[in-house]
Amino acid sequence: MSVQERKARERAVRERLIVATARELAEQQGWDAVTTRRLAERIEYSQPVLYSHFRGKREIIGAVALQGAAEMAVAVRAATSSANSPRERVTALARAYLDFAERNPAVYDALFQLDGGLAYAQEDTPEPLKDAFAALMESLGEVAGDGVHPGLFTEVFWASLHGLATLTRTGRLLPEDAAQRVELLVDRLAVL
Repeated sequence: MSVQERKARERAVRERLIVATARELAEQQGWDAVTTRRLAERIEYSQPVLYSHFRGKREIIGAVALQGAAEMAVAVRAATSSANSPRERVTALARAYLDFAERNPAVYDALFQLDGGLAYAQEDTPEPLKDAFAALMESLGEVAGDGVHPGLFTEVFWASLHGLATLTRTGRLLPEDAAQRVELLVDRLAVL
């Protein structure tokens, strides 16, 4: 292995460590607790080393968001892959999305609440974000209905899921009605 290859591998390992540590700290204590100083202390590197990978917290949030988008796409596809009908797929998608948001609140915030410097719904949108949207559209596109653009329907359904995830997390919806909300959303929005 050449010196350059070794250095590139070490750099990639450090970058993954920074992102994993930021994510862990954010999940434990919230994003306000994530500072370059605290990250440097936790990973036992200097702040200049962190800045050699990321220009600041905003880029770290973006890296966590990209990682989370990839994980969410995998979760949605896994949940929908064993469904036998469009209705089952859409229901599985909704449950997987809401479960992901509940299990990963800091990642969800990085994806949809915080400024990670990422472009959404643009030509230069990073691939993990495009793929996460594609994972939703794979199941939702087939139930959009005649004359309804699948991407537009996916956006509306996604917005509904995001609202449910956000309102549930902030305690504004009764937790015991979660399953009924998913059923209502599927029944009323999707053409099955």
